[in-house]
Amino acid sequence: MGEFELIERFFKRPATRSPLGIGDDCALLQPSAGMQLAVSSDMLVEGRHFLSTVDPERLGHKSLAVNLSDLAACGAKPLAFTLSLAMPRAEAEWLAPFSRGLFALADAHECELVGGDTTRGPLCIGITVFGEVPAAGALLRSGARAGDDLWVSGSVGDARLALEAFRGTLSLSGSGFAAARERMERPTPRVALGQVLRGIATAAIDISDGLLGDLGHILRQSGVGARIRTDLAVTLLAASDAPLDTAARLEFVLAGGDDYELAFTAPPSMRARVEAAGRASATRVTRIGEIEAESGIRLVDAQGREHEGMFKSFDHFA
Repeated sequence: MGEFELIERFFKRPATRSPLGIGDDCALLQPSAGMQLAVSSDMLVEGRHFLSTVDPERLGHKSLAVNLSDLAACGAKPLAFTLSLAMPRAEAEWLAPFSRGLFALADAHECELVGGDTTRGPLCIGITVFGEVPAAGALLRSGARAGDDLWVSGSVGDARLALEAFRGTLSLSGSGFAAARERMERPTPRVALGQVLRGIATAAIDISDGLLGDLGHILRQSGVGARIRTDLAVTLLAASDAPLDTAARLEFVLAGGDDYELAFTAPPSMRARVEAAGRASATRVTRIGEIEAESGIRLVDAQGREHEGMFKSFDHFA
């Protein structure tokens, strides 16, 4: 199967948001009046970001989901995306389920494929996604202020749980492993929540490399620090029956990575509106701490005693 047959069979679809669709040297996009384009790129490499045994349909879903998560963190509405795909061989048995998983999520968010590239090489998936957000209305990392509440969407730490089960370092029940694996391989981008949080949240980021590491980006760009309640943070791990002690649960939540949830800040006066945003987007939201003027992150228990442990988030070049 040649490159152009591959594109024609598995990736060419009608596009309404690009006058050209797929087939010219560039795609043309026009945001709505009063809107700005929000653009993000992510790359997934076999052996680094996903296992070689992953179901290609799930991989198609995740490839787009991690990009949509970035749009969610900015409060942007998805419009379109491009796909760059390197693979050792052009096999219909792999391409059919991969494209099916990719387009199922794309259709759910009305996000169209408008271009890209294919080549032979080690399996690597690069996606650039485009969204729109009202001018000056995007959620940024730089708006957190001392006194703000710190919130997290959904559940965090489950992907790390699945990874450790794959590694053989812990044993899960059949249903427990299936649930954790679902979170690892089919994350849910919080696109609806991100849009509802515009005008409510002061800062936001998606959690990809670990809660502490990603929160650190907000703190540095906002010039603030944070205090996290460890007794609240551990509740973010959905797998309550996992064979983990409290210290391991805390590590998975704070430094696990691959979660694709949102961490965001909002003034205490917005608590009711944050909770309403969670209900409107069918997303759990949990308040786990507060923003402080002093730099750094302090972990404390319910009695205010500081936690001594150190946690390290994922680093691509560490």
